Amino acid sequence: MVKRGKRTKNIGKWAFLLGVVLAIIFAFVGRMTPEVVAILTIIGIAVGLLNVGEKEVQAFLLSGAVLIIASAFGQSAVITFGILERMLDALLVIFVPATIIVAIKNVFSIATS
Repeated sequence: MVKRGKRTKNIGKWAFLLGVVLAIIFAFVGRMTPEVVAILTIIGIAVGLLNVGEKEVQAFLLSGAVLIIASAFGQSAVITFGILERMLDALLVIFVPATIIVAIKNVFSIATS
């Protein structure tokens, strides 16, 4: 994988932090509009492209997969808590594209080495 500079790494960290904060805010505000989904998806893509270095790939993929599975299946368990259900939904919108991007980058890295 390509080594990234400190500035690119910082952008990825801020995108991740912004995404999680927005997920929490949108959970309290209410429903997920198409605009909100688009914003969170773009943040997820940025996180996948910028935030995960070569050393963190395996840990990110494992954590991302667990978060996606737990969020997807956990929504039915917390359906009575609307805020928590919406928060899990928003986190899914961030982490699904991020995890897919990192997985594709990892497969490409394996294939070219």
